[in-house]
Amino acid sequence: MADRTSLKAIVFDIQRFALHDGPGIRTTVFVKGCPLRCLWCHNPESQAYHSELSFDYDKCRECLAEGTQCPFGVKLEGEQIRHDRHPGFDSPEHQCPRQAVKIYGTLRTVEEVMAEVMADHAYYDRSGGGLTVSGGEPMSSFEWTLELCRTAKMNGIHVCLDTSGYAPRERFADIMPYVDLFLYDYKVSDPAQHRTLTGVSQDPILSNLDYLYRQGASVLLRCPLIPGVNDGEEHLSAIAELDRKYPNLHEINLMPYHNMGRDKAARIGKQEELPGIDHADEGVVQGWLEQLVRLGSTRSQRS
Repeated sequence: MADRTSLKAIVFDIQRFALHDGPGIRTTVFVKGCPLRCLWCHNPESQAYHSELSFDYDKCRECLAEGTQCPFGVKLEGEQIRHDRHPGFDSPEHQCPRQAVKIYGTLRTVEEVMAEVMADHAYYDRSGGGLTVSGGEPMSSFEWTLELCRTAKMNGIHVCLDTSGYAPRERFADIMPYVDLFLYDYKVSDPAQHRTLTGVSQDPILSNLDYLYRQGASVLLRCPLIPGVNDGEEHLSAIAELDRKYPNLHEINLMPYHNMGRDKAARIGKQEELPGIDHADEGVVQGWLEQLVRLGSTRSQRS
């Protein structure tokens, strides 16, 4: 068994009382690092495998204009803000006096995270909730994720794993006994478009989905839909086909695009990948649902 005292992963957020990451009231643990580069990613701070700084540029300019020496190495050069990766920026002694700088990602042990998860055990029991491990891609920090799921199950906690499915088959075989529900992404149906929009092949994702289903795992299919990008009839038909192919899927959830990732991307110095695309309004979502019904999907619903 893994040594819980030495295993660490970079966790960039822990959200208590989460209501949309599986059944009931949940604690969602977000693990940093993802092999995919989805152009619509609403958590761009989740992608890199290291800690990152997020800046409120207006507050930074105001602070630096007063001659303050930033503990994070942020500098003002004309109208531009520059920063060097500070070797100790994730240490607790580094604090932003104006809360303009946020740290995404700190090393956490399984025991540290479980202490936070266990604090809400009573709410899980009453609501049918539990722990959800998300990311990034939690399977990329596999040994840590495996031990967290195993420890949660040992403590009688329901476990969801939110995954892109892009990981070696043996990892899914190892973790399956400790996961009650897989929240499994299905992003793009066309193989070439999948690689263009996510940066990876869809082959292992579809293969692992089939494996989990054939092994009797409980799988909730999550389908992010972005207007004008992956919401064409071909992809909606493919979702309906998976509904028919896997009749015992737990659910099929449509996840309409929202643009909340834009500001977060800018604050960590990333370029917006889908400029000009707005969130999907209720009329658009209802149109998707009606089209899926016409295509033969009986269980697709909005998440």
